[in-house]
Amino acid sequence: MSLPPEKASELKQIIHQQLVKTDVHGRIREVLAETIREELAPEHQQLSTEYLIKALRQRGIIDDVIKEVKFVTDVNGKETTSAPKPSTHFVEREPPVLKKTNIDPTRRYLYLQVLGGKAFLEHLQEPEPLPGQICSTFTLCLHFRNQRFRSKPVPCACEPDFNDGFLLEVHKESLGDGSKMVDATTMLSICDPVHMVLIKTDTFGETTLVASYFLEWRSVLAAENGITNVAVELLGVGTESKVSVGVLNIRLEMYPQLSKTQSPEVTNTQFALERQKTAEKERLFLVYAKQWWREYLQIRPTHNARLVKIFAQDENGVNRPVCSYVRPLRAGRLLDTPRQAARFVSVLGYERAPVIGGGGGKQEQWCTLLAFLCRNKGDCEDHANLLCSLLLGFGLEAFVCVGTKAKGVPHTWVMTCGTDGTITFWESLTGHRYIHRPINPDDPPLVEQPKPLYPYRTIGCIFNHQKFFGNCQPSDAVEVCVFDLHDESKWKPMSGEAIKSVCSPGTTSSVPPFPPLCASSIDAAVVSNEIELQLRILVSEHRKDLGLSTVWDDHLSYLLSPALAAYELERTTSISAGNEEFQDAVRRAVPDGHTFKGFPIHFVYRNARRAFATCLRSPFCEEIICCRGDQVRLAVRVRVFTYPESACAVWIMFACKYRSVL
Repeated sequence: MSLPPEKASELKQIIHQQLVKTDVHGRIREVLAETIREELAPEHQQLSTEYLIKALRQRGIIDDVIKEVKFVTDVNGKETTSAPKPSTHFVEREPPVLKKTNIDPTRRYLYLQVLGGKAFLEHLQEPEPLPGQICSTFTLCLHFRNQRFRSKPVPCACEPDFNDGFLLEVHKESLGDGSKMVDATTMLSICDPVHMVLIKTDTFGETTLVASYFLEWRSVLAAENGITNVAVELLGVGTESKVSVGVLNIRLEMYPQLSKTQSPEVTNTQFALERQKTAEKERLFLVYAKQWWREYLQIRPTHNARLVKIFAQDENGVNRPVCSYVRPLRAGRLLDTPRQAARFVSVLGYERAPVIGGGGGKQEQWCTLLAFLCRNKGDCEDHANLLCSLLLGFGLEAFVCVGTKAKGVPHTWVMTCGTDGTITFWESLTGHRYIHRPINPDDPPLVEQPKPLYPYRTIGCIFNHQKFFGNCQPSDAVEVCVFDLHDESKWKPMSGEAIKSVCSPGTTSSVPPFPPLCASSIDAAVVSNEIELQLRILVSEHRKDLGLSTVWDDHLSYLLSPALAAYELERTTSISAGNEEFQDAVRRAVPDGHTFKGFPIHFVYRNARRAFATCLRSPFCEEIICCRGDQVRLAVRVRVFTYPESACAVWIMFACKYRSVL
């Protein structure tokens, strides 16, 4: 391999500096003098270069020089002095280099290794994926004490090849500095489990919740050498919550090693006491809830038909108080306003819980927050619980409302109470907000009544993390409801102490802690470009099938960007801006005698082919894509707006301009 002259001189300079730095010349002189004195003097032989190098190698001088000179190569095998990157958006395509984690020696860590799976019998007949072939994958998501981790995707198989390690910090700031190096006794009192969620992603990018498991990690405190191996049997979710889906082999290890381990009897006793305490609290709450319900029915027998939901089943089929699904959740720097939070929740996918068989019945499944976020989609209850938690985190008085929409379809949404008494409904599936103005049924007929714009019909109860109210007004119709929560003749409250006993975080309870939100891993510019390119190909192919040629107008495509940005801004803030500039730019780009048509559409997924098929179902969009005429120019612009948890709003605009021929 030949080097350019400037590189060769640079390399020589580096070697010279290193030789001077280590005083190699002086050491060579010493070896030379010693060799001549000891070996050459008697025979007066002539000293050769090979002989001298042999002597230097024997004394280890050459090895020392080689060790000192470090050659740094670029990890991706590319020369670092290549042409500078262009000023346009650039993304590194090479996989990131794994870095070693710095471990604070004054803190305790739990090293959790997933060493493969077995008995995933649903994938028994799954063929081995060919190299480069797209296949369905498993991904394991973990949450422990405000830390979240995600495994590498592995192909779905009967024995999936999981091989990942996660370093979980047992000590967190909430425990105070005094517990940085916590001992086994202190760690035994930390009852937070490791929540593990297994997600399946199919070849189209659709996600499915496979299993949700709470791992009791404290068994490692009684293990010899602080290491234990556990075979975790994962059960299915929803209607399959009693069916095994597979087994994960997990190895747990404490860092640094414990100087003194607990005896198995001590840990088992602690677990038994915790279970007993939790069961007793839940039993007492159940007794109270039954008594509250009896009193509620005594007010009016028709209350039996109202949607008053005190308990709800999670993905594992466990009945939990509804108040435990909500908790103030702060998004840090990821979300700035309550309306932005509503927009984020609305772009998470909506999917009703799957039900086996017909009949049209709705399968109830309120997901834990981690399962909802990892799947990136859920039912209306999951959306409402998350939005209520985020609004509580922003300091608003927010409640989840349980009631019905048109045709008596059960539904949940969110309500906030302003300090001035203003009641605002938030639709978690769309991000829309509605001001509630109750109709007074006792008013004379001539008094003009407000027309409700919201889609809600009845309301049975409202709740948050501290309060629960049952609607005991004569009618449960939303339009006549008065939300004076202090008036017990209108809203029957539950005891705050009873709710706190089973729903308060930090207590010994079966309520899972809330995970923090994660920043988006999607690069908006790159994904926008990819979808736009795919749509151009799909449009060109579609027109070719119709016998039409396709000419793209890049300038017109670029001019569509401000409109897409304005649409997203309006969805987030309810404020429309920038429309005048967009219209002016389009008028300038479309010559006299030409017609312009545009069609914007919004998606919450990034599948270009699926989006294109949906667009073609709209007669307006099909008219643009299949446009015939003189001097037809087509344009398409895609803009992806990213939100936490890799949720995204995808705006697409198709447009065309053509010469009008009458």
